[in-house]
Amino acid sequence: MSDRYPASVDVAIVGSGPTGAAYARILSEIAPDAEVAMFEVGPTVSNPPGAHVKNIADADERADAQVRSEGPDAHDDGDRVGGIVKTAQRRARPGTFLLESGYQVEGEEGLPAAAMSSNVGGMAAHWTGACPRPNDSERIDFLDATGELDELLAEAERLLGVTANAFDASPHAPLVRGRLAAAADAGREDHERVQRMPLAVHRREDGRLVWSGSDVVLGDEARANANFHLFDESLVTRVLVEDGRATGVVVTDRRTGENHEVRARYVVVAADALRTPQVLWASGIRPPALGRYLNDQAQIVFAVRIRDFVPAEGAEGAAQTGLSEYSGVTWVPFTDEMPFHGQVMQLDASPVKLAEDDPAAPGSIVGLGLFCAKDLQASDRVEFTDGDVDGYGMPAPTVHYTLSARDHEVIERAKAEVVRLGKAIGEPLDDRPFMMPLGASLHYQGSTRMGLADDGESVCDSDSQVWGVPGLFVAGNGVIPTSTACNPTLTSVALAVRGARKIASDLAFV
Repeated sequence: MSDRYPASVDVAIVGSGPTGAAYARILSEIAPDAEVAMFEVGPTVSNPPGAHVKNIADADERADAQVRSEGPDAHDDGDRVGGIVKTAQRRARPGTFLLESGYQVEGEEGLPAAAMSSNVGGMAAHWTGACPRPNDSERIDFLDATGELDELLAEAERLLGVTANAFDASPHAPLVRGRLAAAADAGREDHERVQRMPLAVHRREDGRLVWSGSDVVLGDEARANANFHLFDESLVTRVLVEDGRATGVVVTDRRTGENHEVRARYVVVAADALRTPQVLWASGIRPPALGRYLNDQAQIVFAVRIRDFVPAEGAEGAAQTGLSEYSGVTWVPFTDEMPFHGQVMQLDASPVKLAEDDPAAPGSIVGLGLFCAKDLQASDRVEFTDGDVDGYGMPAPTVHYTLSARDHEVIERAKAEVVRLGKAIGEPLDDRPFMMPLGASLHYQGSTRMGLADDGESVCDSDSQVWGVPGLFVAGNGVIPTSTACNPTLTSVALAVRGARKIASDLAFV
């Protein structure tokens, strides 16, 4: 027992991103008497904890929050993504940090732009809030077969506060959607047609449209729960296992350097697709599929100026806090026939700059991004070895990652398609589309994948409980077992809902 940490809890959650927050929220709702402790290695950088940093009004405070999210060696070296992203250089977006080493093995493509965040709220304090539902082969067939998947996705939409109507006031979004629909909708079913992007955004009391983060997932239900406790700057180095069952965690207080054991009936490791397998490996929990089937989404981008653009009367410039109402985000869903997901947004809403802003015509420049589904390979993996450590003193990751012949084919198709769609909207600003460095999507998946059988091809069962280790659950994008092109957060939160319900049903309180 320490002054800061409890000696024991019912559930220990490692990580404060959307999926860790989903466990805390669901447990607070249906098992409120359960003692729940959440441990986050990074600091609290926003108020309420887990809120999106772009909602911070003061520019200096916002920049400071981003820097503080950038890992164990966080500092502002001036080499930050602020200009146009048209380079293969390894550069991290604000609020994220790159792997120091091990991101590329000789002879392989690797994930040179793989990045992480360390802060309360995780990557959801820095994301773009896109929450599309998966389609066709992106969907998880064994949950689809039971009819559960859509109910779980709907519950995830509730927790994230997803809406498709965030930009109904935009004068330009309908024009963009209409031109895209004319170019892309032929032969598609209704749910696959060009449409508004479902987004995790909300309107504050001051009327400003702002991004949602883990604060929204936690909600008042978790924040007001006297049995839920959030500990920041707390590094979980190991899951405790006794007689084959998870029994707690070892946590290092990064403020003092002291180590503590916190006993728990259930442990949920909800870090990210690189650090969740890291924690398991460091704990001696090493199923054959751990770290394997790692997959990213190759990202092809293109920018155009809207043809026949008419500036909106009284249109403001890009929002410094939250989102500008004249903007818009459009979705071109993935299909098996067109194996990429389209995210089309006016410049101020984009996470990366594809062109210079036009102060005379705000909203006139549109960025198109096509995300490509990966050809899943067991050889694509993150692995660890004894002795080599990262900035936190944890086993350092080494990424093995290659593009297959099919991957190259899909990427070339995406390049042609993004130009075709871009020209339907307006006039290209560049002659050719640009492929972002691998890892730039930040959508890593598969490294703790879910399956129906303990056959060496998956890490956890359909409840997200790790094979052979009762009481240990994993969460995050790494759990998704399918190859996806769409943004994965909605799906990973849906899977977290299922896992949280399982824990709640097993607790004596229910």
